[in-house]
Amino acid sequence: MNDTYRPLACALYDYLEVACLHRYRLRIELVDGSELLAQALGTSTSASKEEFLVVGTEDGEQQLRMDRLLAITPLDTGASYGRVLLGGNATC
Repeated sequence: MNDTYRPLACALYDYLEVACLHRYRLRIELVDGSELLAQALGTSTSASKEEFLVVGTEDGEQQLRMDRLLAITPLDTGASYGRVLLGGNATC
């Protein structure tokens, strides 16, 4: 896998922000084919400008690099959106 960070398309950040604001429980699909269930907690940016979705799991808090996210699906009843495809989109 290419390790160079590729930012998400600008329009997709809104979905992550809403998930964090409402602390949605998410099914997160990663580009490597794995999945996890986690609660959206926030976002962070490293000194090298890589952006991360911060989530809470049974194993504790984790940071998921945003360009490794394929899709998110809120699991909460009444969520304001359904599955959102994040991977493979153009950047800002």
